[in-house]
Amino acid sequence: MALSPNVRGGLAMAAGMACFTFNDATVKYVGEEMNMGQVMLIRSVIATILILAVAWQRGMLIPLRRALHKMTILRVIGEVVGTVTFLVALVHVPLPLASAILQALPLVVTLGAALLFGEPVGWRRWLAITIGLAGVLIIVRPADGALSPYVLMIVVTVIFAALRDLATRKVPRAIPVLMISALTSVGVGIAGAAMIVPLGGWSSLSLRNLGLLTLAACCVMAAYQFLIIAMREGEISFVAPFRYMSLLWAILLGFLIFGDLPDLPMVVGSLIVIGSGLYTLYRERVSSRLKPAATVTASTSPEVA
Repeated sequence: MALSPNVRGGLAMAAGMACFTFNDATVKYVGEEMNMGQVMLIRSVIATILILAVAWQRGMLIPLRRALHKMTILRVIGEVVGTVTFLVALVHVPLPLASAILQALPLVVTLGAALLFGEPVGWRRWLAITIGLAGVLIIVRPADGALSPYVLMIVVTVIFAALRDLATRKVPRAIPVLMISALTSVGVGIAGAAMIVPLGGWSSLSLRNLGLLTLAACCVMAAYQFLIIAMREGEISFVAPFRYMSLLWAILLGFLIFGDLPDLPMVVGSLIVIGSGLYTLYRERVSSRLKPAATVTASTSPEVA
């Protein structure tokens, strides 16, 4: 029996979230043995080659001067800072905890769209945003009276990832998506190269870690293909909630690979954040807004390459 467009879109979104989370888990695993700046550089080189190859095959390469729009540059800045803070913190923060904090991204994007772009947000959604951010405070609660600086770095990741997504909305449609991804990948690679010496210098690269970083780059590429399918096949209001499956993948991989399990406050805070996000989506659907600000991003990872 043929699947409906919404079901196909939902399945594609779920698959995309799985690929993003596999990427995060792989990078976290390799980052425990290697300099994170080195990890970023190597993975970005691989990803850039893959992206440019696909863009060339699809005829999406354009002159650099046309791609360097001010909003493209702002998007790259948001992505680079978000990726640096996320990957540096990811080595020290359990994968489920990092993923739980990132679930607040749609709420922060909605908040930013209201404050920066003047988009109308009713009192119900303001209340949902406030409750959702309170859920984040439950997730990042200080342990023994001290808040981990690495947890704070994940919060910074959310802020800059929201900046990325808000800038994305203003990027001219004439600039191909793959060209934007390639520029972002180069930016992340440059940031990684700059971090290598401060983080301890270059270390030997085993074939196993090279293979894992290649796998991570392929996961990101596959994730974006799934997200394109999701956005084209189904209604945004239907497929967007499937993005929250990334937390389930993070809990599963965090336990299987790293032996991490969420505690009760993290579970409670996550449910509050996800519930607030879903309610925000519902209110935007009621308002007949086909492209809500909360669904500008379809991933929980700040990375695009």
